[in-house]
Amino acid sequence: MKNLTGERMPRLTRTIRKIALTLGIYNLYEKLLESEVLSADKKPSHVAVILDGNRRWAREEGLPLEEGYKEGARRVEDFLKWCYDAGIKTVTLYALSTENIHRRSQEELQVLLGILREYLKREHERGELIKRKVRVKALGFLDLLPSDIVKELRELEDRTKEFRERFLNVAIAYGGRAEIVEAAKRIAKDVLNRDISIDDIDEKTFEKYLLTAHLPNPYPDLVIRTSGESRISNFLLWQIAYSELVFLDVYWPEFRKIDFYRALRTYQKRSRRYGA
Repeated sequence: MKNLTGERMPRLTRTIRKIALTLGIYNLYEKLLESEVLSADKKPSHVAVILDGNRRWAREEGLPLEEGYKEGARRVEDFLKWCYDAGIKTVTLYALSTENIHRRSQEELQVLLGILREYLKREHERGELIKRKVRVKALGFLDLLPSDIVKELRELEDRTKEFRERFLNVAIAYGGRAEIVEAAKRIAKDVLNRDISIDDIDEKTFEKYLLTAHLPNPYPDLVIRTSGESRISNFLLWQIAYSELVFLDVYWPEFRKIDFYRALRTYQKRSRRYGA
């Protein structure tokens, strides 16, 4: 929601959050929510998140841009732990779009890529995802990324490819429309090569050509977007046709466990409908 000056996330809202945190009100509410959410039978098996608000958080906090993305990266680590503890099998993170690559400044892109390098190196050294038996997959057009990052991503994919307990998808250099176009091209090629016939093509066939074909559940049950923006920004356009969408008025770097539980409770209270 915008205020009269056109700003998102009014400062008053953020001030109230800080006061509540200081007084310990959030801690009590978090415990109550945790008990309610985790004891419920209805839980999403696949949660997708649009990580938004890193730049604006840094600006409003008076911090360098890099600090916004670093804090956002730390929040990703927390978020993954919360998901695994809640029994969520699949997580998809929208980290960098094709539009970001073409429209963001080189300075900002280098900050993002530098943080990604750091976390890939840390995972290689510590193997936290391997310990949790998480299969990692990069979703996107990786030829748009530096070769050293692509190499690290492919190595991590290879090291985790046998895992089936948990799945982590990182949508990086990703665009939903482009994914669908590429899938259509591959289908057309297979038709021309007579590997499949036109009559074989249906929704089930089409999804096998998408970047999420490796997942037991390629369709997110719940999509969360932070920062107060209410749009999907070319994210998993095919896969989220029937997903429940939750838009939260909080920047990603200040996303807390209580916000996660709020989103889960919203999902649990909804009655999912398909096609209407």
